[in-house]
Amino acid sequence: MDMKSMREYMGWLYYQYLLITGIYVLEPWEQSIFNTVLFTMVAMVIYTSYVFVPIHVRLALEFFFELVRGQPESTVALMNQR
Repeated sequence: MDMKSMREYMGWLYYQYLLITGIYVLEPWEQSIFNTVLFTMVAMVIYTSYVFVPIHVRLALEFFFELVRGQPESTVALMNQR
């Protein structure tokens, strides 16, 4: 892809973004506020996913592996067998 067609494609994507979100009817300062808020929210979702999702996946896997392996006998039951 040459640079002209890439620039036209990026312009087309931006135009689609304007149409889909409906911000083409806003004034430039309103568009910048909307884009800032949207970018901030997307950045927070990406950061939160990066930080917390692996922890939750690990905890969920440990929980389900414990269910598959079965519960060990309690120490009280082992002491009563003597």
